[in-house]
Parts: sequence; C-alpha cells; structure tokens
Amino acid sequence: MSRRLIASTALLALTLSSCTTVTITDSPISKRWVGHSAGEFFAKYNPPLDDVSSGSSTVYSWRGGYKRIKLENGKSASVSCSAKIIVSSDYTIRNIEITADRPGATGPSYCQELLAGA
Repeated sequence: MSRRLIASTALLALTLSSCTTVTITDSPISKRWVGHSAGEFFAKYNPPLDDVSSGSSTVYSWRGGYKRIKLENGKSASVSCSAKIIVSSDYTIRNIEITADRPGATGPSYCQELLAGA
C-alpha cells in the first residue's frame, strides 16, 4: 500500500471517530441518572468539586457518599464515591463515569449501592 493511501485511510477513520458520541446506559447508575437533571443529582448527593467546559457540555468532578459501612465479613470501612458527570447545556446528565469506587456493604460497588438506589 502506498503511504498516501494509508494516510488517507487514517485521516478518514480519525474524522469519523471524532463524530461519534457514545453514551453507556447499561449500568444501573446510568439507568438511574442519565436524562435526569444534574441539579437533582447534586441536591441529593452534594455539589461538584469542580467543572470544565467541553464544547456544549460540562464535565463535573464529583465526590460524595462519605460513610462508614459494615462489610459482609463483619469489619467496617470508610467509603465514598467519585465520578465524572457529563452534563448537556440544558443541565441534563448525559453520562456518569465512576472514577473511584470500593466494595460496598452488600456487593462489589459502593457507588452502585449509593447512586443506583431508589
């Protein structure tokens, strides 16, 4: 293959991939919060630590849910949850990416116990 063809193919692939937006909605946390108001989330779980504009969206860094829990093995642990929350210009949650998590009281994810509950 010629270098020109390889470069053209790479440029086309890069262009197409930059136009694709993927929202992962199959996690229990995403199912609970994607499409809801970020104001509702922050009122319930604490305000964000900071935010960064990203085009028409804003990415919020959030940490909350500080708690001591009793684990299934009888020990206790201090837990919290951290996430990047992507919010559209109308303040609607578009994606939640968990950035720090640990086992919860009843399963492998404290963040899921905290944020996916009713």
